[in-house]
Amino acid sequence: MEDFIELIKDENEVNLMPPLTWAYIGDCVYELYIRTKLVEETKLKPHSLHIQSIKYVKAQAQAEFLKKIYDELTEKEKDIVRRGRNAENHHLPKNSNVQDYMYSTAFEALIGYLYLTKQNKRLKEILEKT
Repeated sequence: MEDFIELIKDENEVNLMPPLTWAYIGDCVYELYIRTKLVEETKLKPHSLHIQSIKYVKAQAQAEFLKKIYDELTEKEKDIVRRGRNAENHHLPKNSNVQDYMYSTAFEALIGYLYLTKQNKRLKEILEKT
């Protein structure tokens, strides 16, 4: 992912972004990671790939994963998670409860933040735990 897109914002600019912006990017990064992993590790057809990827990217799965790794996060990462979880989001979840949705948004914010601040090694460490 390092050479995928050249990011031009520095960490100070990323810190000033709304946490929902981090989550917006994090959602894409995580879904791309899961889809790529499934393509590399399986021989599934596209519909089956989609069904399998949903198991990872749905709000409940992301919330559970975040809770599983939370104690391994740095204080800075926990702060990013807190900001993502507490971000005011007017979108109501369709297929999850509000708490799972808040924690999945927090997870996506963390992934997006790490991506946007070019912390690729740490991003990879976290993603590989899925």
